Amino acid sequence: MKIHVNMPQKPYDILIKRGGLEKASAWVSSLWQAQKILVISDDRVAGFYADRLLTDLNTAGFKASLFSFPAGEASKTLATAEKIWHHCAELGLTRSDGIIALGGGVVGDLAGFVASTYLRGIHFLQIATSLTAQVDSSVGGKTAVNTAIAKNMIGTFAQPDGVLIDPDLLKSLDSRCLIEGMGEVIKCGLIADKELWDFIQTMSGPETILENAEYLISRAVEVKRKLVVEDELDHGSRLYLNFGHTIGHAVETTAGYGHIMHGEAVAIGMVQISQHAEKQGLMPAGFTEKIKATCEKFGLPTSFEPWNEEELYAALSHDKKTRGDSIKTVIVPEIGQAKIHELKIQEMKSFLKKEGE
Repeated sequence: MKIHVNMPQKPYDILIKRGGLEKASAWVSSLWQAQKILVISDDRVAGFYADRLLTDLNTAGFKASLFSFPAGEASKTLATAEKIWHHCAELGLTRSDGIIALGGGVVGDLAGFVASTYLRGIHFLQIATSLTAQVDSSVGGKTAVNTAIAKNMIGTFAQPDGVLIDPDLLKSLDSRCLIEGMGEVIKCGLIADKELWDFIQTMSGPETILENAEYLISRAVEVKRKLVVEDELDHGSRLYLNFGHTIGHAVETTAGYGHIMHGEAVAIGMVQISQHAEKQGLMPAGFTEKIKATCEKFGLPTSFEPWNEEELYAALSHDKKTRGDSIKTVIVPEIGQAKIHELKIQEMKSFLKKEGE
């Protein structure tokens, strides 16, 4: 299955194909001429897939090598990016050479950031290996690194030349990493695809994710494709994709990068913002409980401890959706439809109170 992302300046295709990694060189050859390629991965994913990808690429006439870094959100920093920039220079990569991201969201964000900044930008491809990356972070061209102050604080918009999604790669994920991706899938159903939401309701739990992977991935990717094409730079409808993220990113930052996974934080953020929006009449009564029950059915957390309102507020005050003293939050007044709700940044304090307080 191919999904065309018709970006005005740089259109590209997302290829969703079981077994796609086994023939990755044919896909790369259809997009790039023979050249040097730096494959960027983390040490966990590289252990599964790097050797076969490098062998495949080099056999096909590319000059491919690997840079790997310690797995986890804590590695998504400027310090790691600098190491990769230096490695690119040592390899003699030029603007006619490329980078391939082989991994989940951390790898994709970091590799895309490096590619978009090295020599003011070289081309790159995404091979997404986690469910979170396959349904969300590999699509749309956002790249970034974290700082101690906020998640994804330093970044660029840079579209890849293509994205390869092989659902078979999900078989190598541990249970927590697979389940985490459902946070983004559930979000997509809530903001823009009632049919996807309804399908998720028919699933019994995490044991049904793999067998339905192609459907879940294709529906979620289509939601993101549509919003990204409409609003590449996050000024309008693309913000819908941030449902649960304002509070979720603050949770990731305050908990310590890697302690709460991204999809888990999104689930927590969706429940937290919905319960307060519901109290203010911005979302229907009982809606929060539906979101919470759906997340918990798949084993996603819907709260975490310690919950420090002051630390969370300090983190979200640096959120990229902040404009002056206001912040654009996202609510879901009905399933399949999202809405931007702008409020003063100080008003977010009420959305950070735990239920019952």
